[in-house]
Amino acid sequence: MAQIPEFGLGTFRLEGEQAEQSVRMGLELGYRHIDTAQIYGNEADVGRAIAGSGIPRAEIFLTTKVWLENLGEDRFLDSVRESLQKLHTDYVDLLLTHWPAGEPGPPMADYLKRLSDTKTSGLARAIGVSNFTTTQVEEAAAALGEGVIATNQVEIHPYFQNRRVVEYCRQCGIAVTGYMPLAYGKVLNDETLGQIAESHRVGIAEVVLAWSLARGVVTIPSSTNRTHLASNLAAQSLQLTPAELRQIDALERGERLVNPGFAPAWDD
Repeated sequence: MAQIPEFGLGTFRLEGEQAEQSVRMGLELGYRHIDTAQIYGNEADVGRAIAGSGIPRAEIFLTTKVWLENLGEDRFLDSVRESLQKLHTDYVDLLLTHWPAGEPGPPMADYLKRLSDTKTSGLARAIGVSNFTTTQVEEAAAALGEGVIATNQVEIHPYFQNRRVVEYCRQCGIAVTGYMPLAYGKVLNDETLGQIAESHRVGIAEVVLAWSLARGVVTIPSSTNRTHLASNLAAQSLQLTPAELRQIDALERGERLVNPGFAPAWDD
């Protein structure tokens, strides 16, 4: 199983110079886990930032994701090679399928076999899935075999904690990566989080990220602001009390923010 760095830099919604600058600043500050995707439209920007950083490729953990339209046999491997070309690398450390294919998409066993082939051929060091339900994780594990799925990347923040998926993946020995940890910034005005942040003399974002890490979730916030990038990184050293963690757990309200029309039938 891949050892995924517990903290990384997400690039969702960042494109062009903004994406390149964010990754460049992040690498300068000490981030070594970078997450992107084909559909983000920023793989080339991320690739330029990494190539220009002077940091050896082996020291960076790089993740990208195969988009729905590329899951078929005619596009899968070609799309991965295109991603690698844009990223200026021969391999990614982690390759995910971005969403489970619905009807009339290819059968899961078929596109997971293609995903597995990228690991066998060295295009990816590890493989995983994203936005999979517990049932789909079970099906994927049966198709790929035990210990092959490195992670399931899903939405997780204080207002939507995805507990059923987190617990199921934990039971299966699959790491959970949580995207959108700050809920598009919605959590930054929360009174409870504000009180906890004030007691530690840090920002709310740091509190939320520290809570996510304390739950054992691989956490990948994004920012285009150098100060915020640095404070986010500092969340790794923030220790919340058991009572504070319970207070944040209690903020759960089932507020899922990512639910496109092609999403699966969710667990929650």
